[in-house]
Amino acid sequence: MTSVALPEITVTKPALPPLQDYVAYLEQIWASSYVTNNGPLLRQLEGQLRERLQSPHVWFVSNGTIALQIALHAANVDGDVLTTPFSFVATSGALLWERCKPVFVDIEPRYLTIDPKKLEAALTPRTTAILATHVYGFPCAVDELAAFARAHGLKLIYDAAHTFGCELHGKPLVGYGDLSCLSFHATKIFHTIEGGAVVINNDDVLAERVKLMRSFGQWGENFRCEGINGKNSEFHAAMGLCMLPRVDALIAERREQVLLYHELLDSSEAVLPKAPEEGFKHNYAYCPIILPTAAISQAVLDDLAAVGIRARRYFFPPLNRLAYLSDTRDCPIAEDIAGRVLCLPTSTDVIPAVQHRVAGIIHDVLARSRRRIAGDHVAS
Repeated sequence: MTSVALPEITVTKPALPPLQDYVAYLEQIWASSYVTNNGPLLRQLEGQLRERLQSPHVWFVSNGTIALQIALHAANVDGDVLTTPFSFVATSGALLWERCKPVFVDIEPRYLTIDPKKLEAALTPRTTAILATHVYGFPCAVDELAAFARAHGLKLIYDAAHTFGCELHGKPLVGYGDLSCLSFHATKIFHTIEGGAVVINNDDVLAERVKLMRSFGQWGENFRCEGINGKNSEFHAAMGLCMLPRVDALIAERREQVLLYHELLDSSEAVLPKAPEEGFKHNYAYCPIILPTAAISQAVLDDLAAVGIRARRYFFPPLNRLAYLSDTRDCPIAEDIAGRVLCLPTSTDVIPAVQHRVAGIIHDVLARSRRRIAGDHVAS
């Protein structure tokens, strides 16, 4: 059978609306000359996000990292913060930027989220908060984390960058914890090109602080508290208004891609992490695969790249091994997983022929590894 020529495939690719839909919003911006500073399109987007996320307090900001920084600052988090070593670097970076010390707690191996059973041993007299990540949209152990936070008087903040469209027990995943921080980067299921949001649960005073802090702490001519420029523009809000009605269709498309990867690779030695089946609605934003060794993971990356297909070691390195951190602890599960995990390509470009090609390469690399191991056994 003749192989199908495929274009270069990246690990993900921004979904974009029809150009004319975006231009219609640009015409509104040009007509009003209102381009930033809490404009009408931004307010419209925030209203739609509050409805979608079932929260009265959703504040649109310039990116997901600023969302984390504002959340930490508004919640008066300082000192030591229990956090995960398996996340994007912004999670620990926001803590460092806010002069907090990340205290890394290893992950549990099923959903790759922070292990609540290991929190107690990591507590210090300076601990003020937990910053946990819903990895690949898989939910943290929200009940256990909430109980631990209450018992020790800690703030509970979620890096929810991967969770747009995820629901747990009928409630958006961002509805758990004191605050949740979203990323609306261009590669996310829902995006505004660059952007993010802070979602505040059950605390009107905290919500008001977040609202003020994203805009210099300013209200009218008064400056009520310290703040930062975390505002976003009408142009970014316009993209969000274009993308929000398309989210469910994108999730359905990603679901089909993830399920096909799982079908094609189910018989291999690779582990394909899956979201909980009961009480959880996933967004299928990522398709992680955990290979038997770091060497096999690298071989898969190399062989895919050789045919123009880009997977990604996501997340690597584990955050507790960042070179600029001087005081960390071992997190053996996260360190092991970070060396072996890949995220496979998912986007509108990833047609079934691409997925079959990806799966075939993974099977070939695994077969080479088995033959090499068998040869070593014979030689010994």
